[in-house]
Amino acid sequence: MQNTLISYLEGNKIFPVMGEDLTLSNTLPLDFSPANSHLEKLDLSDTQKFDDYVFDLISKAKKKYGIGGYFEHRAIYSRSTVFATDLADFRDIHMGVDIWAQAWTPVFAPLNGVVHSFQDNAGFGNYGPTIILEHELDDKKLFSLYGHLALEDLSGLKVGQVIKKGQRFCHIGPFPENGDWPPHLHFQLMWDMIGMFGDFPGVCSHREMEKYRKICPDPNLLIPFRS
Repeated sequence: MQNTLISYLEGNKIFPVMGEDLTLSNTLPLDFSPANSHLEKLDLSDTQKFDDYVFDLISKAKKKYGIGGYFEHRAIYSRSTVFATDLADFRDIHMGVDIWAQAWTPVFAPLNGVVHSFQDNAGFGNYGPTIILEHELDDKKLFSLYGHLALEDLSGLKVGQVIKKGQRFCHIGPFPENGDWPPHLHFQLMWDMIGMFGDFPGVCSHREMEKYRKICPDPNLLIPFRS
């Protein structure tokens, strides 16, 4: 399925999700895996401290964005009961890409599409305001999810509403309304909504990795981030 998306993109230009290409000149790769020992000393349950940590890194590197996360083993989900399961199925594999930037940074549609669904997935550690677009790729459907948005982005939105490529249709939301995270966009692609509406798992357990790899292609193809 990844090859299907790559083949489609060879003949169809995208619009960068953040309105500009992300490169090492404006973007800092961030590591939220267990290999980052600094996370052990950080009170992740305190969103302001978490925010200070993230944006201090970005500021010191003189960048505009931070990025990372596709199928990264994350060490930050213990902050919320949203991800709590028994140990074997603890969800800490991140299936999207996170783009960390200041609240109210605009987000753009990479492809023509329509609004599939949207809702406020409220609660500490959840997505907060979320929009899912549906795209036609020749004979296949692709869905793109935008999480941790501003509440006002959901106002007046309608299922089936046309969203054109390059259209600014949402923003990175501020905490706490964005699920109480340091401001960032969770961007994820899915071939199948598995019956869901306005929501889709953004992380999975190690046990589910192969299942979700088939459903969720690499979002970097639509950002894009060039190292």
